[in-house]
Amino acid sequence: MHEAPVIIIGAGTSGLATAACLTKQSIPFIILERENCFASLWQNYTYDRVHLHLRKQLCELPHFPFPPSYPHYVPKKQFIEYLGNYVNNFNINPIYNRAVELAEYVDDDEKKWRVKAENKSSGEVEEYSARFLVVASGETAEPRVPVVEGLENFKGKVIHSTRYKNGKEFKDEHVLVVGSGNSGMEIALDLANFGAKPSIIVRSPVHILSRDMMYYGGVLLNYLSPSTVEKLVVIASRIVYGDLSKYGIPFPSEGPFTMKMKYGKFPVIDVGTVKKIKSGEIQVLPAEIESISGNQVLFRDGKSYPFDSIIFCTGFKRSTQKWLKGGDLLNEDGFPKPGLPYHWKGKNGFYCVGLTRRGFYGAKMDAQNVANDIAMLVPQHERN
Repeated sequence: MHEAPVIIIGAGTSGLATAACLTKQSIPFIILERENCFASLWQNYTYDRVHLHLRKQLCELPHFPFPPSYPHYVPKKQFIEYLGNYVNNFNINPIYNRAVELAEYVDDDEKKWRVKAENKSSGEVEEYSARFLVVASGETAEPRVPVVEGLENFKGKVIHSTRYKNGKEFKDEHVLVVGSGNSGMEIALDLANFGAKPSIIVRSPVHILSRDMMYYGGVLLNYLSPSTVEKLVVIASRIVYGDLSKYGIPFPSEGPFTMKMKYGKFPVIDVGTVKKIKSGEIQVLPAEIESISGNQVLFRDGKSYPFDSIIFCTGFKRSTQKWLKGGDLLNEDGFPKPGLPYHWKGKNGFYCVGLTRRGFYGAKMDAQNVANDIAMLVPQHERN
């Protein structure tokens, strides 16, 4: 049995932020990670051209600003470098290749959390014990691919966005991108830049904003009401991009901030995709897939098109419901039941970090709240 005051599940950015905040409070912890590295989503499962969509000041982890030499919008390589420096600076040592199979609160004399994790290197099941449990396994735990009739018999390549690196291997191919969030839109752009012929399915209304619109919208929130800023951002988008409904992208009836808060639906940050759509280099398809036969994809509107490859940019699902017993904080989909600002703390020493669809800023606030709360409950003699 391995013991510490705190167990953190997940060594992504949320887990690292929590670990740093606990380190600042001199509180020992164990951090378990199922992959073979920290921030595996960034290191192993993101495409080459990805950058932070928001300016670096909004994406800093706690107690560690980005270097002044970094650009406003940090590219993947530099962000991974920053995270490596973060791990070294706070002396964070995750235990890698540990897949959590069970985390439950044991209401006995000790009243502690017990965690069972498979050592993926040896196959052995290890046990851990702590007074506090922090779930920081992220919003992106398991890639989600919808069930599509005939998909298993598709003749070309089928991948999830987590396996896409760049468009080099897709040159001259007709590629269907399923999903019109930020990943789908940027992957479609990348495919076009590499000489592929991408089509993207846009089924529901979406807001298209530029990086500057997002940045100055954030600045204006310091002076104006959210509803006023939202209206200004929407006006700016219409001026810059025009009426995109004639290109197959319907305009939402609700504002971008409202949609983010109500449904967790982020606006698309355009980095060149709209221009490619307007030029015809990226085709927009408005209908849902009905079925697949060979290389032919049939849509609900009755039309069908041939494709060489399909890339699913259809998001993720959480895995906490598979192994978490107790805590009474997360719902079946792995998100907190309470709304802000009470989302991060459950019962019996249970916490979660980075599960509110508020990006790095939200995870940063959660990590600081969790560490401060635990610090009030850990006596001095149990600290480093």
